[in-house]
Parts: sequence; structure tokens; C-alpha cells
Amino acid sequence: MATGVGTALARATCVHHRVRVDTNTAGGGNGGGGATRRLTGDQLRAHCLSLPGAWQDEPWDGDVVAKVADRIFAFLGSGASVGVKCGANREEADEWLLQYPGHAHAMAYIGRSGWNTLDLGGAIPDVEILEAVDASYATVEAKLPRSRRPAGGG
Repeated sequence: MATGVGTALARATCVHHRVRVDTNTAGGGNGGGGATRRLTGDQLRAHCLSLPGAWQDEPWDGDVVAKVADRIFAFLGSGASVGVKCGANREEADEWLLQYPGHAHAMAYIGRSGWNTLDLGGAIPDVEILEAVDASYATVEAKLPRSRRPAGGG
């Protein structure tokens, strides 16, 4: 990606990946044959919860989210997708929809604020999904008062 999503991700400060993804076989790589292993919902949840100060909540019956302090940074849902903050506004978040039509969707109700749902196991490479989670976490964490940021603020 020369522009668009790659540019938005490059602007974000991403946290080191704690879930190991083989980019030769995962995330829609263009490599050779063999079974393709993809990021699972459980691996995604583990990645979210490995971020500093992250914890799992179920604020609505059946809707699992990952939070830092009291703020949601990822909607984990059924494990087939993840909802993340993909831009400061709808215009920035639309870059994902243009890059991955049918695999990235504006979230209902909060989509206008830059939130998208990214499908797992489709056209979006796993590593980009993990980077999007990290960028969402960084965006949400940065808006917390310093006193409520993990490890006393960053």
C-alpha cells in the first residue's frame, strides 16, 4: 500500500506485536502453496489483552470488548472480526473501506467517529489487522488523562 491505509498506520505509534504471525503464510500472503494459517479470534483477543493495562469486558450481553482504563479500543465480537478506531474521522477511516471493499465496514452508530469492523480471514493481511488494533489502542490510550494511562502515563 503506497498510500491510504499504510499511510494512516505509519502515522500511528504501534505497540510491539505480542502475537506471532508468520507473514509468509498468514494474512493473505502471496507465497506458495500449503495450508494457510490465519489469525484466529482467540489469538486476536490474546494480542489485545497483552497490551499494557488492557482488560476484557462485556458491557452488553454477548459483546466482548478490550479496554484500556475505562475506554474501549477493540470490539472483539464473535471472533470473526474486530472493531477498531481506524482514523480520527470517517474520511480517514474510509481509506480501509476503499482498500478492502467487502472486508472492512463502517461500524454502526460510531462509524462516523472513525470506527471500522475489519474481517478476519479475508483480504486484510493479519499483520495489518494487528497493526490496526495497536493503532486503535495507541489512539485511545493517548486520550486518557496521564494519571489513568498504564504504568503512570506515557
